[in-house]
Amino acid sequence: MEKFFENVYNVVKDIPKGKVATYGQIAKILGAPKYSQIVGYALHSNPNPKEIPCHRVVNRFGQLCSGFAFGGANAQREKLESEGIVFEKDGTINMKKYQWNPQLLDIG
Repeated sequence: MEKFFENVYNVVKDIPKGKVATYGQIAKILGAPKYSQIVGYALHSNPNPKEIPCHRVVNRFGQLCSGFAFGGANAQREKLESEGIVFEKDGTINMKKYQWNPQLLDIG
């Protein structure tokens, strides 16, 4: 499981400022689409939150993690807002606008 966690951290490091990804999206990128909950465990155990921007990972509905390990949902929201993400009135993130799409990076 340690290698899987390391792979999660490497993917999360690639999420650019101003974008978010979902737990399931990261699991799918790693070839383990049923491991979204394990992705959450990995991020909760983040050994280096300054280099691994786990605040950029949200659920599939664009909701923040109420148990965000590094200061709670308010800290997660503040970090995302500081990167330019604007929240909807219901407190969610517009996933069509802000979801990271790494496949687009391969088009060239």
